[in-house]
Amino acid sequence: MMRLTQARIETLACTALMRHGASQQQARALAAGIAAAERDGLKSHGLMYLPTYCEHLACGKVLGLAEPRLTQPAPAVVAVDAGNGFAHSAIATGLPPLIEAARSQGVAALAIRNSYNCGALGYHTERIARAGLVGLGFTNAPASIAPWGGRKAAVGTNPWSLAVPDGHGGARFVIDQSASVVAKSEIIKRARAGEPIPPGWAFDQSGETTTDASEALKGTMAPAGGYKGVGSALLVEIFAACLTGANPGLVASPFSGTAGGPPGTGQFFLAIAPGATSGGAFAGTLDTVAGCFVGDTRLPGTRRFAARERNTSEGIEVATETLVNLETLAGNAA
Repeated sequence: MMRLTQARIETLACTALMRHGASQQQARALAAGIAAAERDGLKSHGLMYLPTYCEHLACGKVLGLAEPRLTQPAPAVVAVDAGNGFAHSAIATGLPPLIEAARSQGVAALAIRNSYNCGALGYHTERIARAGLVGLGFTNAPASIAPWGGRKAAVGTNPWSLAVPDGHGGARFVIDQSASVVAKSEIIKRARAGEPIPPGWAFDQSGETTTDASEALKGTMAPAGGYKGVGSALLVEIFAACLTGANPGLVASPFSGTAGGPPGTGQFFLAIAPGATSGGAFAGTLDTVAGCFVGDTRLPGTRRFAARERNTSEGIEVATETLVNLETLAGNAA
């Protein structure tokens, strides 16, 4: 086990992505997201995915030279066509005008189409919160959840995220959760390690609960809260696919493997200026709500922030095998 700085991880990841065909713009945005995920203890959204990203650049599932195209079809609406490049670059292109529009109009939307896996969604909504705005985000994914009572996947794990500003240039809390019991990346991580998964995470091809991660990847994910999880997935699908013009999960190609071409999924963000809607009562009301989370209870994102503080001061633990793979992908960059 080695310890690296966030900056070192970001540099190596950026080098690896550019070495496999990504432009500097595409690579920098994604590498920053990868390093931030590692910093925050979100290993399933960090370096674990870098080999897949490089593989997808090589096979054309992601277009490394894509240039996001930004338009503003209405005063409070920003749209970005990712051009089948990485989502991170498209989101980074759209966030500044989104924030500006929200401050001007009180509320604004950012719609992204022809995109790809955006990693940890909370990474993006937190950037909205740090601008003093409430950030709400949606991202859809290839179908992996069956309708309640069915066996054939129809919607994705479809995460949504809420980031609330603390009034001091940071986030008071961040919610980042998928429509499934657990993010699919967690099952992929267990499958690669040859480890079992807990009962209730997923179903096999016959619709039976399984603890075999590999069999789970052949079947469907279990929705969080039963039928309510399917409703959550549909909510995200409406925002991230229907309202953006992106591919729905049923049409999108997988985020894993090399088959199917670019997935063409989407993201949707809302940024809300709390002063414009609350009549100045936002901060006080938030204190009342958040003040209930004391003692053994914790606000969403607390673990993420604790890992961030620890890893920033002590360095980020990276498994030796992961580091070897990272340096190989980066061409053994010094």
